[in-house]
Amino acid sequence: MQNQQAKTPKLSLIWRFLQGSKRYFAGTMLLATMTSIADMITPQIIRTTVDNVIGREVCTDPTISRLAQQLGGFDFLRQNLWMLALAVLAVAVFKVISHYGFMITSTRASETLTKTMRDQLYTHIEHLPFSWHMKNHTGDIIQRCTSDIDTTRNFVAGQMTGLFRILLLVALSMVVMFSMHTGLALIALAPMPVIVLYSIHFHTKIGEGFKECDESEGRLSAMAQENLTGVRVVRAFGRERYEKDRFEQHNEEYTGLWVRMGKVMSRFWSSSDVLSGLQIMLVIVLGAVFCLNKYISSGEYIAFISYNSMLVWPIRQLGRMISDMSKAGVAIDRIGYIIYSETEKDKENAVEADMTGDIAFEHVNFAYEGCPQLLHDIHFTMKAGSTLGILGSTGSGKSTLMLLLDRLYDLPSDCGRITIGGVDIADIKREHLRKNIGIVLQEPFLFSRTLQENLSITNESLTLSDIREAARAACLDETIESFTKGYDTFVGERGVTLSGGQKQRAAIARMLTQHTPIMIFDDSLSAVDAETDAKIRAELEKRFGTASTILISHRITTLSKADQIIVLDRGRIIEMGTPEELQHAGGLYQKIYEIQSLSAEEVDA
Repeated sequence: MQNQQAKTPKLSLIWRFLQGSKRYFAGTMLLATMTSIADMITPQIIRTTVDNVIGREVCTDPTISRLAQQLGGFDFLRQNLWMLALAVLAVAVFKVISHYGFMITSTRASETLTKTMRDQLYTHIEHLPFSWHMKNHTGDIIQRCTSDIDTTRNFVAGQMTGLFRILLLVALSMVVMFSMHTGLALIALAPMPVIVLYSIHFHTKIGEGFKECDESEGRLSAMAQENLTGVRVVRAFGRERYEKDRFEQHNEEYTGLWVRMGKVMSRFWSSSDVLSGLQIMLVIVLGAVFCLNKYISSGEYIAFISYNSMLVWPIRQLGRMISDMSKAGVAIDRIGYIIYSETEKDKENAVEADMTGDIAFEHVNFAYEGCPQLLHDIHFTMKAGSTLGILGSTGSGKSTLMLLLDRLYDLPSDCGRITIGGVDIADIKREHLRKNIGIVLQEPFLFSRTLQENLSITNESLTLSDIREAARAACLDETIESFTKGYDTFVGERGVTLSGGQKQRAAIARMLTQHTPIMIFDDSLSAVDAETDAKIRAELEKRFGTASTILISHRITTLSKADQIIVLDRGRIIEMGTPEELQHAGGLYQKIYEIQSLSAEEVDA
C-alpha cells in the first residue's frame, strides 16, 4: 500500500474518533478514581486495627483519631471488632460497585469508539478517488479496517484508561507509603525508572516488529481475498496446488515474523518480571527488618506490603503499556493513511448543469499516474440524443474516455476539457454528474444479493414491474423467470453463479432502471451472442431513443446503427464518420469490417 511509512498526528486522530464516546470515557475515569480510593482505604483500616485497636499504640494521625472518636473511641472498637470487619466489607462492596460501573462504562466507551472508527473509515473509503482504490489492495484495506481498528480500540479503551488508573494508584500509593516510611518507599520505587527505561529501549524494536507483522498480515489478507474471489479462474486453470503453495509460503513467513516477535516480547516480559520480583523481595525483607527494629509498626508493615502489592502490578503494566504503544502506533498510522487520504471534492461553485446537451472532448490529453501518456489530443463533439460508437484495439484508450467523462479520474486542468451542454464537467457536482450518466463497465460487478436487489440498487423505490421492464429491454426477463426463485434468486459474490452473458445483461438492466440522459455501454455486449446483441440494441433504440448513447465495442454489428463512429489507435483518433462513410474509407474500420464480415460468411457456409 502506498505511503504506508507516513506518520500521522496520532493524538488528533484519536481525539477525532473519540467524538460521541468522550462522556463514557469521562465516566470510566471517575469510576476508576473511586475504585483506586477504595483500594487505599482497606490497608489503613487494617493498619489502625493492628496498631491502635489491638496493639493499643497511640494514634498520631489526627484524621483517624477523629474518625475513631466519632465511632466511640479505640476502646469501644477493641470491644466491637465486628465494626472494623464491617468497615472492610463496606469498602469492598463500594469497590465492587465502582469496578462494576467501571467495566460497564469502559465497555460502552470501547464499543462506541469502535463503531465511530468503523463508520468514519467506511464513509471515508467510499469517497476516496477511484485512482486511490486502484493503487491499494482490497485485502490490505480490509485488514486496516478490522485488525488495526481492534488494536487501536484495545489501546485507547483498555490501556489508556488503564494508564490513568495506574498513574492514580502509583501516585496515591507513593503518597501513603512515603508518609509511613521514606526509606522503604524509595526501595519500593527504585525499580520503576529501570522498568520504564527498559520498556523505552524495547519500544523501537517492538514497533518495527509489529509493523512488519501488520504489513505481512495485510498481504496475506489480500492474497486470500483475491483467491477466494477468483476461485473459478484458479480451478479452471488447475492452479490450486500453485496457489496453495504460494499461500503457505507467505503464511510461513508471517508466522515466522510473529515467532520472532514472541522471542523479543518474552525477553522483555521475563526481564520485567525479574525486576518486579526483586522489588517485592526487597520490600518484604527490608520491611521486616525495619519492623523488628521498631522503625515502623506491625500495622504499617502490613499496610506497606498491601500498598506495594498494588504498586507492583501498575509498574509492570506501565512497562507493558509503553511497549504496546509501539503496536498501537503502527495501527494508528495505518488507519491514518486512509483517513488522511484526500477524498473527492467538488469546486465551491459547482453546479447541477443540464445533462441533455452535446458532449464535447476538447483537445484532451491524459496519462495515468506513473505511466506514459495514453490519450493524445482527443477532439470530437457528440450531438445530444445521438449514438456514438467507439472502436479500437485493446489499450487504445476507449474505456479511459468514459472513465474521464464520469469523472472516475479527473482530467488535469492543462490537458484539455470535457463539456456537457457547454459546461465543463469539472464545474459540475460529481453526484449530479454520475446520477445522470448510466454506465455499464467492461467488467460487470454484481453484489452477493438477490437479482431483484442487484437490479434495484440504483433506486430502492423501484417496483418489480419497473425492474422487469428494464430486464426485458436487456433480454434478461425470460432467463430470470426460468430460475426456480425468479427475481429472488441469490447471486453469489461478483455474480459467480451467473454466466458472463447473464452478468452483462443484468448490469445493463441495472443501468436502464436509472433512465439517465447519457448511457455508456463499455464493451458490455461482448459476452452475448449476435442475436441477443441485435435484440438489445433494437430495444434500446425503441425505448431510449432520446438519450445520448455511447457504444464501445470490438463488434462492427454492435456499432452499425451508431450516428457517428470514432476509431482509436494508440490513444489517437485516426478515423471519424458514419458507419457507411468508414465502411468505404479504406482505413482500419473497413479492414475490421471486412474481416468480421468474412468470418460471418464462413460461419454461414
